[in-house]
Amino acid sequence: MILHIDMDAFFASIEQAINPRLKDKPLIIGSRANKMCTVVCAASYAAKALGIHSGMPSREAFARCLDLEFVAADQSKYIWTSEQIFGLLKGYNLPLNYASIDEFQMELSGYPNPVSLGKEVKEKIYANFNITASVGIAKNWLLAKLASKLNKPDGLTIINDSNFEAVLRAAPLDKLCGMAGKNGASLMAKGIKTCWDLYLDLPAFFDENPGKFDENCGKSNEKPKSVSHSYTLPKAQINPQVILAWIRLLSEIVSERLRHKNLVSATVHIWLNGPEIGNFGAQKTYQTPTNDGYEICQRAVKIMARSALKSPKIRAIGVTCGSLSWGIYQPLLKEETRREGLIQALDRINNRFGEGSIYPAITALTR
Repeated sequence: MILHIDMDAFFASIEQAINPRLKDKPLIIGSRANKMCTVVCAASYAAKALGIHSGMPSREAFARCLDLEFVAADQSKYIWTSEQIFGLLKGYNLPLNYASIDEFQMELSGYPNPVSLGKEVKEKIYANFNITASVGIAKNWLLAKLASKLNKPDGLTIINDSNFEAVLRAAPLDKLCGMAGKNGASLMAKGIKTCWDLYLDLPAFFDENPGKFDENCGKSNEKPKSVSHSYTLPKAQINPQVILAWIRLLSEIVSERLRHKNLVSATVHIWLNGPEIGNFGAQKTYQTPTNDGYEICQRAVKIMARSALKSPKIRAIGVTCGSLSWGIYQPLLKEETRREGLIQALDRINNRFGEGSIYPAITALTR
C-alpha cells in the first residue's frame, strides 16, 4: 500500500499561513515582483474557483478578479517548508519518497491501519504549519496519487477492491497522472473519458505500478533527480549582457540549493524561450561534477554558444543541473581550492545576513 500526500495549493497556502489577512481570499503567486507583468505560478482555491490557474498571464488573472491579492514567489520559503514536512514524515520510520516539492509518498506494507495514519499525518501537518494536505491511499503510487486528487482540499481517499470500480467510474481521465496533456486528449478523442474507460481498455496500466516505489528512498537515497530554476522576463530581451546576467543568477540559485543538499552535478541543461526560437533546450554531461554557480553558468553559456542561435530575443530562461551525486567536490588545483574557500565564505555571509546579501556583480543587471 502507498500513502500519497499532496499539499493543497502549497505556495498560496504558505503565504496565507504567514499572512492571515490573505486567508480564504483569491490570491496568486507571481513568478516575478511586477504583478502586472508576470505569470501565475500558483493560485489559491478561491482564485481557482474564478478560473485562474498556473501559467496564466497575471493581467488576465486581474481582469477576472479586480480584488485579486498578489505575492511574489519566494522559493526559499517553499523549499524550507517542504523540507520540514519531509523531516516530520521521516519520524514514522517508514520507506519515504520525496515525489516533488509538495508531494510525498510512504510505503505501508504490513501497516495495520493506513486510514488512521493518513488522518494523523494530515493533523500533524496542519498543527505544525497551519496548511492542509490531501491524502490518497491505494495499492500503488499511480492510484494513490489519483486518490489524493479526488477530494481536495483537505481530503482523505482510499481506493481498495470494494470501491475500485465506483471510484474509477467517477474520476475524469485528466485526474490521472500523465493524462492532463496530449496523451489524455488523444485518448478522449477515442471516447475514453473516465479512468474506468481506460481500465477497461488497458487494465494492465493500473496494475503494473509504473515508477515503482523505491523503498530505500528516504533512508539512504533522498537526493532529487535534478535541481532547476527558471524565470520569465518582463519582456523579450536581446541584450547579451542582460541574458548572461540572468543565466548567472539562475546558476547561483541552483548552485546554492545543490550545496545546501550536499550535492554535485555533472550535467547542465539550458532552456530558452523566445518569440523567434520558441522553446530551445540543450545539455551536456561533464567529467568533473560541480556545485559552483560560476562553473554552472560557464557550462550553460558554452552549451548555448555551440547551438545555432544567433542573438535571438529571449523571453524566459531555465537552468537545470542533473546527474547528481552526493558529496562535496574536492578541488585539485590551487586556484580551485581558493575558489572553493570563497564559495564557502559567501555562503556563510548569506546565511548570516540573508539571501542575496552578497552576489556576483553581473547579476545587478537583473535587479
